This record gives sequence, C-alpha cells and structure tokens, in this order.
Amino acid sequence: MTIDSEDLLERFCRYVRIETRSDAHGTGTPSTPCQWALLRLLERELREIGAADVAITEHGYVLATIPATTRRSSVPTIAWFAHVDTATELPGGARPIVHRAYDGRPITLPDDPAQVLDPAALPYLRRAQGEDIITASGTTLLGADDKAGVAIVMAAARHLLRHPEIPHGSIRVCFNPDEEIGRGVEQLDLALVGAAAAYTLDGSERGEVNYETFSADGARVEFTGVAAHPGWAKDTMVNALRLAARFVAALPPEVSPERTAGRHGFVHPVEISGNSEHATVRLILRDFELDGLAAKRALVEHAVAVVRAAEPRARVDVHFSEQYRNMRYWLEKDMRPVEFALAAVRRAGIEPVVNAIRGGTDGSRLTARGLPAPNIFTGMQEVHSQREWVSLHDMTRSVETLLHLARLWEEQG
Repeated sequence: MTIDSEDLLERFCRYVRIETRSDAHGTGTPSTPCQWALLRLLERELREIGAADVAITEHGYVLATIPATTRRSSVPTIAWFAHVDTATELPGGARPIVHRAYDGRPITLPDDPAQVLDPAALPYLRRAQGEDIITASGTTLLGADDKAGVAIVMAAARHLLRHPEIPHGSIRVCFNPDEEIGRGVEQLDLALVGAAAAYTLDGSERGEVNYETFSADGARVEFTGVAAHPGWAKDTMVNALRLAARFVAALPPEVSPERTAGRHGFVHPVEISGNSEHATVRLILRDFELDGLAAKRALVEHAVAVVRAAEPRARVDVHFSEQYRNMRYWLEKDMRPVEFALAAVRRAGIEPVVNAIRGGTDGSRLTARGLPAPNIFTGMQEVHSQREWVSLHDMTRSVETLLHLARLWEEQG
C-alpha cells in the first residue's frame, strides 16, 4: 500500500506549531484554552476529508466516523484515539525542522546549541540514518507526544476514505485533551464512541504494542507550620517550607525516577508550593502491581511520620488519589484486541515489540471503564524534552499498521 507520507508530514508540522500544553491546575476540560485551537482545526479537517458524524463536545472531544465498507454485518466498530495536549514542563508551539535523509551525525538544535541529539548516545537515532526525521528548534517540545499520533490517525482516516475498496468495519476517531495530566478521557461518554475495542496511538519504538502500563496514584502532602514575624521568631516559628523540604529529603532516593528502570516503580515529587506558614508537596506514585503501589504509599506515609515526629507543633496531612490502573488486569481476560494489533504490525512487515509502559495512556482509563484499548507505536523519541524527535518513516509504518488493523477486524472480528 502507498501512504501519502508528504501529507502526513505536512499535517504533523502544522499540528506541532500550535501550543497545546495542558495544566494540572486548570479546572475545566480542556484544562487550557489553547487546546481548543487544535481541536477545532481537527474538527474542520475531518469534515474536509469526508468523515461522517463529525462533532466536538463541550469538553473538547472531537469525534468522527469512517463509515464501514464491508458487506458483513457482524464486524464490530473499533476506535482510534490520540491526545492533542503536550507535557506541562516545557512550552509547545514548536518550530519543526525536517532533516531529510538524516546523515547520521550529531544534530545541534539551532535555538539552543546545548541541546544536541547525539547518535553515539541514542541507539534509536543511529537506526534512523537515511530517514527523514523531525525535531524542534531547541527551546520547546516538538510535540510528537502525541501529535504524531494525531497525524497518524488523520492520515489513516484520509487513506480509508479515499480507498473505499478496502473492506473494513465502522471506525470511530477520537481526539481528546488533557492526557498529560491524567484526565484525558475523564469527561468522555463512552456511549458516544460506541466501539467494541479501541487503540491509542501514543507509543514510541517502531513495532511497539503495549498492553501493560504502570498503575498510578497521586499524593498531596499539606504542611501547616506556626506563623511568626521573622525578626522575633526564635522558638516560635515553624516554617512549613522547611518541613516540606525535610519530607522530600526523607523519601528514599533509590525509589525515584532517576534511580529506577524496567519493572521497578517510583515515588516522584513533582511540585512544591506555598510559604512559611503553609506548604504543599504533590507527588506521583507508580508501580506495575497494586501491592507495589501500596508499598509506595507506605513510603510516603513513613516520610510524613518522620516529619511529624521531628516537629510535633506542625500539622501534616496526606491525601492519596487513584489516577489509573495497569490495563493488563483487564486486557489479559480477552487478548484479541492485542493479538490483532500484533498481527497488524506483522502485516506491515515489522517484528512486534511488546513493552510494559513506564507511564500510562488514555488506554489505561478506557480499558478500566470497559473499552479495551491497547497502545500502538508512533515513533516518537526523547519525549518531554527539547530533544524530542520522530522519524517520518516510523509514522508512515504506523499508518500502515492501522490500515492492516482495520482489515483484520473485518476479516476476523
């Protein structure tokens, strides 16, 4: 099959130029107004390519249908998901740079020469020699996480709509906000999707299919000290910021993202805010298994106990919240959506790669809510950094995988 890779590239570059950072402190959905610009653009582009039932909800979910071409009545509806928001730590609104037929040498990003993509340190980049790769300019995210997924879904939808001779069932498309802050499908009515299975386009390495993610909790620790004028504070003031710092220092460093890999989870402080009277530390807790996640909660509680014992005049409160759960718990009960994804990758001429994600996807929440949703590769690399990049070759192969997946569900669904 011949994919229009130049259209795919143009779409991707168009999307990454739009700032779409989400914000965990935002109270609405989407959490930031800027996400609406891309969501409304996608709504318009879906109409332009001829999709049916195009709609955008009040919470920013863009939905559309690629009508079935099969004559079989038993083919289930599937859905393709991608999120429009980018990570909170760095600005988006990238200036994309296309490196045609990448020559294999280190790439210095022009707007910040300290940002270098060195193939000596990046084995996957070495593999991309000769391919067209896209980077940002050095001061922003590229936004391949997950605008590569958005562009791939759009390209696959466009291809099917232009080729009605390809037999497939009804396919629903959904673009959503706020995945990066764990609220991506929180306000989505699954009845509007109406699918038997779904796939998120939010993976990395070529051929990757994920059906296992971290389980995740959030924690908020509140420190209330004793206020006093600093000039006369001796033996009176209890500084809440110092308590917060003591708490963070009491967390075991070996259970941090900087020290863990593979199947080992972590406790990660992500924000400290406040003043000398009241301070808050926000953390994320991650583990693949629920007993491991419970152990991470115990580590937080122990660090809280250390602070309470050291300063009994202070008040320290800890609050835990469930974020998402390992989608393996549900998918392993019926592996057909995963098996079809692996078969589609093989039909695209790629050897599948099965990894457990050291993170989560919207698929974690979708699966737990009853819509099984494994994750499929997009090619994005070095995500959440200025060095983020993606290969157009990988994105094209992902489009091919989706097209084969549509046919597999028609043949076997």
